[in-house]
Amino acid sequence: MIEKVYNKKNLYALIVRSSYKKKKGVNFFTDKTATQQFGYMNHKKNHIILPHRHNKRRSKINFTTEVIIILEGILRVDFYDNKEKYLFSKKLYSNDLIMLSGGGHGFKVLKNTKMIEVKQGPYSLSMDKVKFDKTDESKIKFK
Repeated sequence: MIEKVYNKKNLYALIVRSSYKKKKGVNFFTDKTATQQFGYMNHKKNHIILPHRHNKRRSKINFTTEVIIILEGILRVDFYDNKEKYLFSKKLYSNDLIMLSGGGHGFKVLKNTKMIEVKQGPYSLSMDKVKFDKTDESKIKFK
């Protein structure tokens, strides 16, 4: 299953649940214009992906996106708008994947969690991130 998280028609996140399955081939979740792209591949034994290399080219990245893969555990993702106002939360479970592409976000580990994070580089903490206060726990709501 794939969930798209929107706020006022803006895509904030794309969640691929561990239950997602496609029978075969290559299936990308992001559109061709996204600055970070990811997809799901399912190939039979002995399928060959031809050797290849990627051309050097200049790309413009306006915002850092990040992909988080939950290896095990439960992680709460809190979504915020661009004015740092809390919107709602979602839970991610083992083998779920999320791409965060808009708005703000925070996390709370609900069960011991191991995860992998992927984002564009080079990354500069001082230039790429603005930290702000989290919402009060009593205001957490799941959507």
